Order: sequence, then structure tokens, then C-alpha cells
Amino acid sequence: MAKTKKFYAVAKGLKPGIYQTWFGAEGAEVQVKGIQGARYKGFYTRKEAEEWLEKPEVTFSRSAPQKNPIQSSSAPEADIEIYTDGSALNNPGPGGYGVVIQHNGRTIQELSGGYRRTTNNRMELLACIMGLSYFKEKKSITLYSDSKYVIDGITKGWAKNWRKKGWKKSNGENALNPDLWEKLLSLVEFHHVDFRWVKGHAGNPGNERCDILANNEAARTGLPVDQGYS
Repeated sequence: MAKTKKFYAVAKGLKPGIYQTWFGAEGAEVQVKGIQGARYKGFYTRKEAEEWLEKPEVTFSRSAPQKNPIQSSSAPEADIEIYTDGSALNNPGPGGYGVVIQHNGRTIQELSGGYRRTTNNRMELLACIMGLSYFKEKKSITLYSDSKYVIDGITKGWAKNWRKKGWKKSNGENALNPDLWEKLLSLVEFHHVDFRWVKGHAGNPGNERCDILANNEAARTGLPVDQGYS
């Protein structure tokens, strides 16, 4: 049986300290959820939690990606965060996506790619797909995007309704990007994903880094063809 973490240390949040549960009104989650730059981590013993609190890790790190960074499925919900962004020059035009994946507040992987002709919305969707596809086992993930198209499409149920109607909108018009929406919906139904909108170009480290990755890819030469774009 997998050993589970029993203590959660919050170094930066609503009320810093050590908590013996993650969920609930008395848990650590409510102390860090939605807090910009929150610092927290789960431990197996109180002693480990106390030692970490004396010198907490930095929330945003650009350390080298790790191989097999997460071995256990016991990580609490907010431990995994994915930041995403997409861009297309002149829209449509050369485009790219960027993804930053964090675990326990530390960057474990960055992903990026691009196409010679595509759209902003396709790259925003693809960034989410690539980020969620990184995890082959079911995870609880908080995903941040500055795209209202993506956030509203999922949280307001638009994409599910389009799929039910054979990728038709309520006005009878064809829904755009059905190939990517289909993939994203499948991933959302596999993982537990909390989609959150974040304002772009507002100093959020994860979002800013994704923006750099996406734009660097869009500016590259020799990009492949986006077969799904027409």
C-alpha cells in the first residue's frame, strides 16, 4: 500500500502553518487556493514539515525538467498546476504553444511546439491538450489559461453541447476546431481538471513563461503543417 502524506506545510497563504488534512474548511487547500505565489508542500511526518517551513522552496523555479517527476498518485489536488498559452502571428499565421507544468510549486517540465499556419485559438487548445497529456495516470490538476475561448468552452459546457449536436452550434453553424475540442474533452473526462482564467501579460510568472515559449515557436523556421487547420 502506498504511503500517504499526512502533514501539509503552508509557508505562504492565508494562514501559514502545518495542517493535518488537505481538503475541508480546516485543511491546507483553502489556505493556498487562488493565492498568487502560494508556497506549500506535503510531508509524511510533522518533523519534515517543520524543517521545510524554516526554509521553504521558491514557488516558481526554472530548474531543469525531471524524468518521471511524479511517482505517486497520492499528491493533493493543488500540487499539480499547468500554465498554458498559445499564439499565432497575424492570426492566422505561424503559431506556437507553450506549457509550464508545476508540482508542489516547482516547475518540472516545459513543453512547446508550433505550426507554419494556424490560429491563436487552436494553439490555446493544443497547449491544454499537451499539458494534460503529459500525465498518463489520472491526476487532479489546476489548469491556468488566459483564453476565454478555452475557459468558457469547458466551464460553460459549450464544447460538450457542440459535441452532442455533431459539432454544431446552437445557431446551426459548424463549431470550429472540433478535432482539438474532442481531444481536450477526452482528457478532461479522464483527469479531474479545475480550469481557471488568468489575465495575460499581467506579471503572472507561469503565464509569462508560456507566452515566451509560444512566441519563440511561432517565430521558428521550418515549422510543420497543422493538419487540422483549414
